[in-house]
Formats: sequence, C-alpha cells, structure tokens
Amino acid sequence: MSSSAGIHLVRTAENVAEIEALAGLVGGRAGLAAMLDDLDRQGRRALAPGLAVHRAWTWDRADRRDRRWWPQGVSTSADAAGSTGDGQVAGRSVVAVAWYARKLPGEAAGQGSRVSFFDLDSRRYRHVLLVVPRLRDGQLGVEPLRVHAGGIVWAGPHLHVAATTRGLMTCRLEDLMQVPASALGDDRTLGVDGDRVSSFGYRWVLPVRFAYRSVTDDGLQGLRYSFASLDRAADPPALLVGEYGRRRQTTRLARFPLDEESGLLATDEDGRSSALALHDGGVTHSQGVAVAAGHHYVTVSRGTRTPGSVYVGAPGAFRELRWAVPMGPEDIAFWPARDQLFTATEHPRRRWIVAMRRSRFDRLLP
Repeated sequence: MSSSAGIHLVRTAENVAEIEALAGLVGGRAGLAAMLDDLDRQGRRALAPGLAVHRAWTWDRADRRDRRWWPQGVSTSADAAGSTGDGQVAGRSVVAVAWYARKLPGEAAGQGSRVSFFDLDSRRYRHVLLVVPRLRDGQLGVEPLRVHAGGIVWAGPHLHVAATTRGLMTCRLEDLMQVPASALGDDRTLGVDGDRVSSFGYRWVLPVRFAYRSVTDDGLQGLRYSFASLDRAADPPALLVGEYGRRRQTTRLARFPLDEESGLLATDEDGRSSALALHDGGVTHSQGVAVAAGHHYVTVSRGTRTPGSVYVGAPGAFRELRWAVPMGPEDIAFWPARDQLFTATEHPRRRWIVAMRRSRFDRLLP
C-alpha cells in the first residue's frame, strides 16, 4: 500500500436552478418509487456459463442484441438500503446496471449513458437516461452525460457514476422525472424546444446534481475512476474505486470515506474528500472490485468468447478462479443479506445479470 496523500475528490456546486427548470417543464419530480412502479420491459431468468454462476437473468430480445448500448456499472438495492435488512428498496430487490452508448455509423454523437433498474422478482425493468441540464442566458438546455459509466454506487438516496479521469458524477434519485407524453419531442434527439423535451424517446430521465472532480497533487499521476463499489463493512464505510489497466498502466485501488446516512462522500469544509488508502497491487484488465467478508473480489474479462475470471484476496496477493463468469463481465457488487456477488456482462447476445455465491470462492483464500 502506498501513501494516499495527493489523491482527492472535490465536490462541485449543485445544479439546483437547472434541475428546478427541467422539473418545472415536465411537471415536477416523480421520484424512485414512482419509477419502480412503472417498469416497462420484461426480462427473464436464464442459463449462463461460468463455474461460479448461481443464478442469471437476461434482458429482452432487443436489449440483448443492441450494439449501441453496452452494460457496464453494477450496484443493487442492498447498497441503497444499508447494512441491515434484506436489501430491498420500496419493497423490491433491484439490480441497477449502467450502460454507455457507442456512436453508430451516421450519428454525429453518441447518446451518453443510462441506468437500468431490474426487479429480480418480477424480472421487469426500465431504462433511465442520465442527463445534464444547462441554463444559458436563462434558456434551459439538456445534454447527455457522456461517460463510460464503468462503475456505479447506489448509496442511499444518491447514485454515483464513475467518470474515468473526471472523477464521479452524482445524481439524487428523488430527482427522477417522467417526461409526459404531451411534452415528448423528437425521439432521435436530446434537447428542449419551447415546452417540449426531446429525450431520445426515454420517458424517464435522471439529471446529474453535482460532480466529485478528480484532483491530484503536483507530481502525482491522476487516478482513473474506471469502476466503483460500496464497502459498508469498513470503518468508516468507504467508496472503493479502481483503475482498468493494460500492460504497463497502473491498476490502483483507492478508498474514500463515506457518510453512511447521506450516501455522500465525507468532505472537509472546502468540499474535498481525500483517499484513505491507495493500493498499487491491482489486476490488469480488471472491470470491477467489491469487498466482502474482508476480501477483495475482482472481475476480469477474457474477451468475447472466453468466460471471465474472478480474482480473490487482497491487493498484491490475488488468486484467480478462471472460467468463473460469462464472457465480458463488468462491474461487481456485494449483497450482504444474500451473501452473493452480482455482475453484468456486456457483449451482444451474451448479456446477463449474474449472481454468485461468495462462499464459492472460499477455497481460494489462504
């Protein structure tokens, strides 16, 4: 473990006026419970390859094959609900999966990022578009949140989205808004035209409220916020972030203090949160990291045809379970009440949400 000095996240001002303007245009905020009561797509249980797979779910036919949108970050209602209870929110067991959009041929730009809320019991889900409202000379505009969204953390009422070199983008789930049919504009664009909102056809949008901007002291290499997870068992609770790295790139893991009640990073009076620890001993090609029962669990992709690996242990001392999960695993999250690890896979026609029993990896531990 190296010194944590010099790695910081600084909270920006909130987009209060911008979010209020957007809410006023669409008839106000609807919130999380209302969105969960309006899940419009049907997933299903599925079989998925992998030695550690306990249970799997998949998306509808269109989402399984979509080449614009690619699953990445994973969090669950257990992260939001806290360290006690069964991990439900609004009476539902939910997995949240972030996707980023690739630019398709003929498109001027991609559609940014979105989050899907998947009810594990009913297997119904909905996509929510992440947006950035802007006010320029009193005029409201809306832009996509263009980040890779390789990791998300659903911490209480907030959703933190990994933004690579930019740090984290934070949304408040009570800001969820439903665009009424009467206000929907062109489903091929995103923006505001008079009293109409174009949202690429999405009925639900979630605005970014503020960011935690990545700041590094002079002479130090900036941290890449490739993925993220919640470690509620730590003292204090922590938001764990890590770097995807190839060859000679760094694969560092860092943890930041979290205020459990608010779901926000603990900051000083200047809005600055400094890393509690910075570990150098990560794994190359890692896609996500979670901590459970005092051990780190890291997902690693092995391409489009070969099932992925899960590494278990501690930074600098990991052991690999090969063929553990389907091909293309991404972020990972721990559900304490179930004693299960969750991940999602990204490749078209090979897209699953997967649950693994944590105890499946005990034989790899010293």
